[in-house]
Formats: sequence, C-alpha cells, structure tokens
Amino acid sequence: MLIAAAVAYLTWFWTLIRTLSGPRVWPLLGSIPSIVANRSRIHDWIADNLTAVGKTFTYQTCLIPIPFYASRQGLITVTCNPRNLEHILRKRFENYPKGPLLHSAFHDLLGQGIFNTDGETWLLQRKTAALQFTTRSLRQAMARWTNASIKNRLWVILEHRRKLNQAVDLQDLLLRLTFDSICGLTFGKDPETLSPDLPNNPFASAFDSATEATLQRLLYPGFLWRLKKYLRLGTECQLMKSLRIVDDYVTEAINTRMNSPSNDLLSRFMTKPNDHVFPPSSLRCIALNFVLAGRDTSSVALSWFFWEIMRRPDVEAKIVGEIFKVLEESRGSEKKSKWSEEPLTYTELEKLVYLKAALTETLRLYPSVPEDIKYVVAEDMLPDGTVVTAGSTVTYSIYSVGRMEEIWGKDCMEFKPERWVSRSSSAGDLIFEAPRDGYSFVAFNGGPRTCLGRELAYLQMKSVASAVLMRHRLELVPGHRVRQKMSLTLFMKNGLRVIICNGPGTYLLLSTQMSSNYFFLLITSESGLVYAMLHIVLASNIEPLFHLFGFIVRIGFTAGHALKSVVQDIILTFQDEFYKTIKRRNANVKNPCS
Repeated sequence: MLIAAAVAYLTWFWTLIRTLSGPRVWPLLGSIPSIVANRSRIHDWIADNLTAVGKTFTYQTCLIPIPFYASRQGLITVTCNPRNLEHILRKRFENYPKGPLLHSAFHDLLGQGIFNTDGETWLLQRKTAALQFTTRSLRQAMARWTNASIKNRLWVILEHRRKLNQAVDLQDLLLRLTFDSICGLTFGKDPETLSPDLPNNPFASAFDSATEATLQRLLYPGFLWRLKKYLRLGTECQLMKSLRIVDDYVTEAINTRMNSPSNDLLSRFMTKPNDHVFPPSSLRCIALNFVLAGRDTSSVALSWFFWEIMRRPDVEAKIVGEIFKVLEESRGSEKKSKWSEEPLTYTELEKLVYLKAALTETLRLYPSVPEDIKYVVAEDMLPDGTVVTAGSTVTYSIYSVGRMEEIWGKDCMEFKPERWVSRSSSAGDLIFEAPRDGYSFVAFNGGPRTCLGRELAYLQMKSVASAVLMRHRLELVPGHRVRQKMSLTLFMKNGLRVIICNGPGTYLLLSTQMSSNYFFLLITSESGLVYAMLHIVLASNIEPLFHLFGFIVRIGFTAGHALKSVVQDIILTFQDEFYKTIKRRNANVKNPCS
C-alpha cells in the first residue's frame, strides 16, 4: 500500500515539475531547501533565477508539492517582466490584491490600515490620504521636521564623532532620524531617538520588535504561528508585549490630538475628510501604517546611497558641486562662510537634479522593498503567456527588474546617475528624466497603489544627503562588510559603519561651470566652510570643457599653512591634469593657472 502511494505520488510529482521552471523542486520539500541554502543572498538568487529563464523573466516554483495544494497555495509565480508588472499592478489590479496571507500576518500590527487592506476600506483611506499628500503644507512640514533633526542632532553627532575620530553606524543614525521625522509628521510628537547618547526609546524599541515578530510570521505556515500566538510562545509572546507599548503610545497621541488638533497627519484624518469620521481604532491603524512606510524605506535607501557615494568620489563631487552652485545662487557669494550653518530649504532642494538622479539610481539597484507579493483571485494569463491559477501567489521582484541587462543595458550593474538626466536644449540645465517604460522602475510601486509619499521621500532623502555631504566626507571602516539582511526591507545586516573624515589633510576641490567661458574653484575647510573661490578664466572661443561638476583632491596639508600656500598646493597638484585637458581641446589656450 505504501509502495503504491509512493509510486502514485512520484508520478504526480514528476508531472508537476515538468510544468515548473526556476529553482529545483524536491519531493515533499518543494523549493524550500534552495531558499534556505540561499537565504543570505536571497534577492540576488531570485535575480539569478529570473536571468536564467530567458527573455520572459518569469518562473514558477512550488513551495509545498502536495496534491490539491500545489496548484493553489503552494504555487509561486516570480516575475520581473515590466509588461507583467503593469498587468498585475494596473491593468488587472482588482485580480491581484494583498490577499489573506498578508492580511492575517500583519493584522495585529497594522490592522485595517492602508497598507494591509483591499477593496473599499483601502480606497477610502487612499482617497483621504491623497488629499493630504498633495498639499504643499505637508511637504513643508516634512522639511521642517527633517531639518530640525539635522541641525540640532545629526550634525552635532557627526561633528562630535569626527573630533573623537570614532566610527558610527550610519544606518542606525538614519533610522533614528527618519523615525523622529515621520513620528513628528504623523503625531506632531518627536520621540527624540536621534540624540547624542543614542537612547533606547520604549516606543521605537517596541515598534521595531513588533515589526520583526510580524515579519517572522511569513516564514511559517499560518496554523503554526497562530498556535504559537494562542500558547504565547516565542516571538508571538514578544509581539503581544510590544503591541501593548505601541498601542499605549498611539492612544495617548490620539487623545492629545482630539483635545488639541494640530497640522500633523493624525489631526488631518480627524477633520472628517470626505465627510467620513474615522474611529480611534482606525486612526491607530492609519498612523502606524504611515510610520512603518515612512521610516524604513527612506533610511534604507539613504544607507545604500552613502555606501555607493563612498565608492564613487566622482559622483560625490558632482553632487557637492551642484549643492554649492544652488547655494551660490540662493544665499549669495559674499556669505560662503555661512552656507553650511543651515540645511537646505525646500526651494533649494527642488533644484538638486543630479542628487535626485543619484538617489533614484540607488533605488534602482537597492529598492527599499525588494520584492512584493500578490494573491491571485481568478485564473489569469500574464502578457508573457504564463498562466497563474486562482488562489496562488505572484511575487514581483523590484530588485531584479533594476538589474536586467535587457532592460537597462550592459552597464546595468554600474551605479550611473547620468542615466536619469539630460540637458535642456535651451539653457543646458540638467533635467530629470524617468524611463519611458514606467514599469521598468517600480521602487515606488505602480498603478493605483503607487506610493503617495514619493515626493515626501525624495524631499527627506535630499535633505539628509545634502546636509551630510555639504559638511562631511565619509569613509567605510576598514574591514567592515556591507551585506544585505534577509528581510522584507533591504536593510544592511551589519549596519553601515563609517568614519567621518573631513579633517585636516582633506580638501574638496570643486569645478563648477558658471558660464561658457569661465569656471570657479571652491576650496572647503574641514568643517565644510568655504575659504576661497579661485576664478579660472578661459579663452572666449572655448566650448565648455567640463561637464563634470568636480572631483576630490587629497593634499598633504597642515592647519598652520596660510591660505596662499593652500591655493598654491592645490594648483601644483592639479595643474598638469587640468592643463593637459585644455590643451587637447585647443592648442592656443593659455595656462589657466599661470
């Protein structure tokens, strides 16, 4: 009897795997052994599998190969095909909701919030939120909260660590900063987790613990984590404790805002938008959904941005050159010593086109949410011909779509902000350009669920990036390994340990085009303040020679040197390369440094 059952199962299993592609599927165990074996590089492993299947960029695998189960809950379709993504996220949006798996796993933490619901409940919150996120006042409020954290805390901590020559986990600082900012924007209340002593805030710790425990549920069958919850075991016990702390904090914030409305998101949802009154339980869910979305995504993207910048000083110099050009225009050349006393304003940040391109390029290679999953309501055929059965799951890999050579070219693995910009035909200014195929870049999702906070995220990321780079230069701690963490969010497993290196001996030499016939050089001190501006006059018949914004030159220098010596050292170091470049373009050009 057992032999007959085994033969019947193996026959069925052999028929099943002939319809699948992608990683190897084992009897009874499915593709779980392959997932476990590649858990430390799960996102790259998925990308490798999608590349291996060829031009469809889609494969199907089975997690649990059991008859009557494999074709529904056990079947996983994985894709990064832009046509499939548009089909799932926009054209057949109603057929691909979040689904019961995510709803149940995240319900205790997020409840019926916007990121954990479908249908009318989601639509009502979406419409209400859309009214708020399109207002200029909300963007200005985000800028105020972020800039206050930068000026009063982040700059203080970085300068203190620089003077002590102490390394710092930049990812941790960024998580604290974005958490404080999003809590301020949501509740009108700053938890002050980004303080010089880096305190352990009860709400922040409980929120972290609750999020991590919730994510753990996705690793187990539903019946197992529900049993652990009933018996109050392991992570489920910790989740309940953490949620009590989170609920107490949010309840207090809601009560405060009911008695004293303000301009934060919570107050905005209390003002009967669309003639709908949200009860306190719904307000709790709404608030926590926005905190979860606004905290991790921006801080994770910034961490990967700074990691790339440390490896690409040419890109860093272009960004800093753009920042100083904007400051020159907005704050005046006579006040250079005060440029770095205040973070950039909302208006100034809007002009940082190349910085936005660099941040977008970061999100292409390191999307904050690398994969997302959808539930299939009714059987459907994807544009590439793949059939997905009702009750099965579709995973779309945002991480993979940004790394496909067929989509982005042979340099797809290169960090290249230039792919996002062009120059205007009239003034020659940089213009940000999104890809023509909107579904080849879905770091902010797509279709009806496109991220409402996209512009707020760019605003916050540009604020932090410009504030750090205008004052400091970062170096990775020697021997520190940057690795991805197996999580729904693309955290760095060991953090991002850096040294703040804007000390004596490092000068930033920036070449920024001012007009068609001359350039200027900015020399910044260890604190980021501008010491001098050196004009280099070129012959009027020379076309603009440099479309680069700048480059870093390290010069042996002691603090006792006079400014004249500084300039001379810089000129002597740079003169040969600079002059050769000009000479190649026009043999009659005078030495600009003579």
